[in-house]
Amino acid sequence: MAFVTGIARGQGRAHALALAAHGADIVGLDRAAPVDTMDYPMSGTADLDDVRREIEALGRRVMVSAIDVRDRAGVESLLARAVSEWGRLDIVVANAGVSPPAGDVSSISDDRWADVIGINLTGVFHTVAAALPHLKAGGRGGSVIITSSAAALKNAPGLSDYVATKGAVVAFAASVANEVASDHIRVNVIAPSIVNTPMVTENTGQLRVFRPDLAAPSLDDCTDVFRALMPMGEPWVEPADVADAVLYLASPASRWISGAVLPVDQGSAVRRF
Repeated sequence: MAFVTGIARGQGRAHALALAAHGADIVGLDRAAPVDTMDYPMSGTADLDDVRREIEALGRRVMVSAIDVRDRAGVESLLARAVSEWGRLDIVVANAGVSPPAGDVSSISDDRWADVIGINLTGVFHTVAAALPHLKAGGRGGSVIITSSAAALKNAPGLSDYVATKGAVVAFAASVANEVASDHIRVNVIAPSIVNTPMVTENTGQLRVFRPDLAAPSLDDCTDVFRALMPMGEPWVEPADVADAVLYLASPASRWISGAVLPVDQGSAVRRF
């Protein structure tokens, strides 16, 4: 069984479908509602219904619920129910996150700061803290995969709150990896660059990071900039590309890998020119 947060669309949906296609039953959650401080449309309950049907079509059991990762009791309750009904938990993908509009640090409101920290960092803590007792009780180890960002490795001016959370989860993962190594539970991080999801393509407020010369840049205005930033020349990676990294870290092929950060970024994080 795999537990995936932020499951309704984008990367979370891709991870859940990939894991289901490889034989995992899926328990997942998503806020499935707007976050007022964000500039792009969020997933909704219809998206949750869609991903449920897609997983069922793959012949796997699925349990999804509209829960905000900031709701620790809600996260714990859903996971406890799934383990009670289905048995052992094996894989955790702490993927839920938000990506705020561009703005210098002095322009960030307390509400926005609280949303970004609460969802991107505290939400990861809630997910991992709820899952570890079940992974340990299963007695067969497990894999925890946390979504960070290439921005945590290379920086992104104008997104200081976002970068802070994505750097923090890298340090968090390293610490937890040491805590649970004796239980054969592995904790790793994926760090995607620009991914072709609504969090990027419909995030008009954040596109200003890439075209500060324009008051309201469109996605088309930014595509050439994206290409220039990526050493391999593609403007973005697809959710399925990131899901392939999740499958690797969830599989026995990576059984001795823990505390690692795996970029899925066309080499952009190590580019020095």
